[in-house]
Amino acid sequence: MSGAVTEPETAVAIQVVLPAGRVEVSGAWAARGDATAVVAIAHGAGAGYAHPFLSGFARALHDEGFATLRFNFPYSEAGRRMPGPAAHAVTTWGAVEAWIAERAPGLALWATGKSYGGRMASMAAAEGAIRPAGLVYLGYPLHPPGEPAKARVAHLPDIAPPQLFLEGTNDPFVAPHEQLEEAVASCQDATLRWIEGGGHSFEVKGRKRPADEIAGDLAPIVAEWIRDRG
Repeated sequence: MSGAVTEPETAVAIQVVLPAGRVEVSGAWAARGDATAVVAIAHGAGAGYAHPFLSGFARALHDEGFATLRFNFPYSEAGRRMPGPAAHAVTTWGAVEAWIAERAPGLALWATGKSYGGRMASMAAAEGAIRPAGLVYLGYPLHPPGEPAKARVAHLPDIAPPQLFLEGTNDPFVAPHEQLEEAVASCQDATLRWIEGGGHSFEVKGRKRPADEIAGDLAPIVAEWIRDRG
């Protein structure tokens, strides 16, 4: 956006109160003087907030006119690869919403996450721990690969804000496709967008591209969807 007042990402610390005590998680905040919304971006289960996929996605959304915040969950902050209790992730989403409300009062929050991070956002919204303007899932992990009987969908119809499911057609977490389509249809307000040939991280077989570039190409789709609902 020409003429916009932009700022580079700055390192931030977000306080999260867990049952065992208070912890800090790292984040990267990019403000915009002309922003009307903030997109908060949570990482997937096996990667922290500094993963190139997330940094590329955040940078591209910032270029689209949004303030962005990408952040760690407590288990990732502690250097562990396996996620902690879901309740800890839900609490973290609540802390992120509170942090944004203090740092950028008046701006709408759009909760976004890669795989696990998006699912945790959906749980937080369903439980009322956050009240975003909408949610965006970058590869929603419908079920473990090859185990469609273990679908993670029961809470999705409880979410009132609009939801965008961005999914690769070759993602093993959403096969068969009909199961995801039924889950999306059960939601109050949800949109499903297929990325042809994309895997769980939207990589396309036979086409080597860096993760930040792949994620950056998703940003215009997300930006248009948010603007249509803003």
